[in-house]
Amino acid sequence: MRSNNYDRISAKNYATFWALKRNPKYYNFDRLGGDCTNFVSQCIFAGAPIMNYTPTLGWFYNSLSSRSPAWSGVNELFNFLTKNNGLGPYGKVISVHELEVGDVVQLGKNENDFYHALIVSQVINGRIFVCSHTRDALNIPLENYSANHIRQIKILGYKTK
Repeated sequence: MRSNNYDRISAKNYATFWALKRNPKYYNFDRLGGDCTNFVSQCIFAGAPIMNYTPTLGWFYNSLSSRSPAWSGVNELFNFLTKNNGLGPYGKVISVHELEVGDVVQLGKNENDFYHALIVSQVINGRIFVCSHTRDALNIPLENYSANHIRQIKILGYKTK
């Protein structure tokens, strides 16, 4: 397998374009628990354009009825990104000071229960700005969010055959 650079600018451009609206190519999950991770997956896909079609444990979207749990589930996306050894994007847990455009932030009630996903859209003088769906946000300072637990995922790249 070949490792490729994650296109952070494409992920950011997608995030800022679609933050306050919905791409009709994807189902809007707002009425099914929230659209945040679906949106973050779309942003990652803009910068890492290959899906992993491994049943159950992969990361893909074809339609509402043909998608992996990792495409739209907060904890499932975390598990996929941090454990993926196959096709598609992969990453690791980092500190907030290491975040770059295109990386992922997840908010949680406790260390085992995360409920919201955001994508980093800007880093200005150490301040992190994010975009999100469900609670739609365009370039909102990360410090505006409060959560008992926050984890950050650096997208390191993506793998192709």
